[in-house]
Amino acid sequence: MRVWRNARLATLSPRLPGLGVVEDGAVAAEGERIVYVGPARDAPSGEAIDCEGRWITPGLIDCHTHLVHAGDRAHEFERRLAGASYEEIARAGGGIASTVAAVRAASEAELAAASRPRLEALVAEGVTTVEVKSGYGLSLDDELKQLRAARALGDRASIVTTFLGAHALPPEYEGDPDAYIDLVCEQMIPAVAEQGLADAVDAFCEGIGFTPGQTRRVFEAARRHGLPVKIHAEQLSNLNGAALAAQFGALSADHLEHLDEAGVAAMARAGTAAVLLPGAFYFLRDTKLPPVEALRAAGVPMAVASDCNPGTSPLTSLLLVMNMAATLFRLTVEECLAGVTRNAAKALGRADTVGTLEAGKVCDLAIWDVERPAELVYRMGFNPLHARVWRGK
Repeated sequence: MRVWRNARLATLSPRLPGLGVVEDGAVAAEGERIVYVGPARDAPSGEAIDCEGRWITPGLIDCHTHLVHAGDRAHEFERRLAGASYEEIARAGGGIASTVAAVRAASEAELAAASRPRLEALVAEGVTTVEVKSGYGLSLDDELKQLRAARALGDRASIVTTFLGAHALPPEYEGDPDAYIDLVCEQMIPAVAEQGLADAVDAFCEGIGFTPGQTRRVFEAARRHGLPVKIHAEQLSNLNGAALAAQFGALSADHLEHLDEAGVAAMARAGTAAVLLPGAFYFLRDTKLPPVEALRAAGVPMAVASDCNPGTSPLTSLLLVMNMAATLFRLTVEECLAGVTRNAAKALGRADTVGTLEAGKVCDLAIWDVERPAELVYRMGFNPLHARVWRGK
C-alpha cells in the first residue's frame, strides 16, 4: 500500500461542499485503486510519500480532443491572418480536407508517433485520461486506423476513443451526404463495434456538418450496436442538436454557443453533460457565448476541454483551458476544476472510476506546487505540477 501524506486535498467529491477540501489529508492506494481519502490521522499505514504540504487533485481529464491526426494547418492560419476566408482556403484544398488527406497518407504507426508529443504535453500538466476522436479518415479503413493509433497511446494515459465518422463529408461523396451516412451506419459503426475500438459515437450536427435527420440515423445505428452517443452541436447555429442527442441519453453535448433554453432543459432531463470548448471560441474569434448561466441554473454538469485539433484549437494545455473558461465564459474556479475532473469524467461515462478522490476509484492524482487551487486557473503559461500519479504509480 502507498500513502500520500502531509497533503491538502481537493477531492472534488460531490458529497463535500466546494472543492471537497481536506486539510492535512492523505490518500492511500492498494495497487491501482484508492482505498482511503481523508484526514491524515486516520490513514492506514504503508509506504509513505511526503507531499510536504502540496495540494492533490484528481488527475486531470481532457474529455474532448481530436488528438490523433497528421500534418498541421499553420499555413492556413497564416492565410487567414492575411485575409483569406475559410471558404477560399477550403476551395484550395484546405480545411478538414487537408487533414483528411494527411491522415489517409499516414500509416497507423506514423499517426501514433505524430500524436504522441501532443499527448505528452497534456501528461506534463497532470492529465491522466484523454478522450480521442476519429473523424479525419472518413473511410472505413482510415477511421479504424485512427482509432487503433489512439489506442496505441494508452501506455501513457487512459485513452477513451470516440468514433466520429460523421465529422465531415469526404471528397468522394461530395454532393451525396446521405450515401455517406449510409456508409457510416451500415459499415463503419458495425465494424467499430465488432472490433471494440470505440467507447462512444459522435456526430457533427451543423450547417457545415450533418443535418439533424442524418445525425439521428447515426445515433440509431450506435444504439443498435450498444454504443453511447455524444454530439458536436450548436457551435455555429442552433439546429437543436443537443435536444436530439438528449433523446438518446447522450453522454455529452459539446460546444453549445447557440444552445437555447429548450436545449438546456432537454440536457438537464437526460443528464447530458455540457462540454465547453473555449480554445475553439478563442481561435475562431467567436463572440457568441455559451449560455453558462442557464446551464448553471438548470444543474447541467459543465466540463471544459481542449478540443485539440489542427484547424480550430491547436491547444494542448488544460491549465490554459481553465483560464480561458474563467476569463471568456466566466466560470468560477470551482467550476473550472470540476470541469477537468468530476464533470469531465461524467462527459465520458467514467464517473464511477475517475474524476474525484474517493475510495474505490482509480488512483489518478495530480500533485501541485501551489498555495491554493485558484492558482491553477489564475495563472497563464505556468505549470506547477510536482508529480502525476497514474493508476497508482
